[in-house]
Amino acid sequence: MTKIPLFQIDAFTGQLFAGNPAAICPLEQWLDDKTLQGIAAENNLSETAYLVARGADYEIRWFTPATEVDLCGHATLASAFVLCNFLDPSRTQVTFLSKSGPLKVTKEGELFSLDFPARDAAPCKTPDILPRALRREPKEVLASRDYLAVYDSEEEVRSLEPDMELLKSLDRFALIVTAPGRNCDFVSRFFAPAQGIPEDPVTGSAHCTLVPYWSRRLGKSHLHALQVSSRGGELFCEDRGDRVIISGRAVKFMEGTIDL
Repeated sequence: MTKIPLFQIDAFTGQLFAGNPAAICPLEQWLDDKTLQGIAAENNLSETAYLVARGADYEIRWFTPATEVDLCGHATLASAFVLCNFLDPSRTQVTFLSKSGPLKVTKEGELFSLDFPARDAAPCKTPDILPRALRREPKEVLASRDYLAVYDSEEEVRSLEPDMELLKSLDRFALIVTAPGRNCDFVSRFFAPAQGIPEDPVTGSAHCTLVPYWSRRLGKSHLHALQVSSRGGELFCEDRGDRVIISGRAVKFMEGTIDL
């Protein structure tokens, strides 16, 4: 029987039962993809991250319950939290080797700062099904890896009740919705039903698109963001041109073992 360590971490929050839960599985070597996907489906969280040491760095892969993804913020933050707090408490920095290139995470006090690639969004034609799926016409629509639908107010974003079946038909990975915040620079929500995630509680990778957009719009490089899902999450961001810094806290919910 193979025993695999399992940590469940709430990321982009300083308290339990908020933020975005991620499962973190440190491995001695890579398992086959079918097993990795099966564990992620069994965990049934928006992301399960797997780590394999490569010298001083770690290879990282992320799986939703349905598919592997090329970039995930909250599970990267959670992975760094596990490494720096439990597996190697002497560390204050780790570099993850990923399908999106090297990703550096730095720990400063309670904050973990992710150095991620920016994904700038460009104006695009609004897909016909998008307003119907959202049941509210956005002010503008842009596209990067995901569609970005912009609204005028936080209240509009909070009140959205999308048609998930229609959203599955979009020709992008997922949908970000955003608006100016009442008590922060901007708010957002993230829907990826085609990837097995109807609504993601807090989405670091979405901020690779959100940060450049709001930095230009507000004329400032340092931004305070809230993702206003039912669990909610808080992010501190910085626009650095072709990179973005996404910072947040995390807490441990559970530690255990998977028996295969």
